[in-house]
Amino acid sequence: QRPLVEFGGGLVQAGGSLRLSCAASEGIFSRSTIGWFRQTPGNERELVASITTGGSIIYVDSVKGRFTISRDNAKNTVYLQMNSLKPEDTAVYYCNAHLLSGIFWWGQGTQVTVSS
Repeated sequence: QRPLVEFGGGLVQAGGSLRLSCAASEGIFSRSTIGWFRQTPGNERELVASITTGGSIIYVDSVKGRFTISRDNAKNTVYLQMNSLKPEDTAVYYCNAHLLSGIFWWGQGTQVTVSS
């Protein structure tokens, strides 16, 4: 069983919406800060948004007001609601979970493509 499994990528027109889901095993979810990263070819993976076990949230400036991260403790799942999508949001999106100790896990990635 993979520690993190992502769902919800796809192709959408500019201005549209997608919701990404990251399902984590219970032992990981309850102890981890969970974040969404994205990566385009030739570029480093960048943090998009993250949420701690206590609910503290950060966003990269380029998605503020458009993306919302949330966690459902009953389902061990973190969501990234993406609205008003732009072509520059096109990337492979990865879920990441990490502990204070520094141990971390990555999901397999899901492609998001926004057409203009």
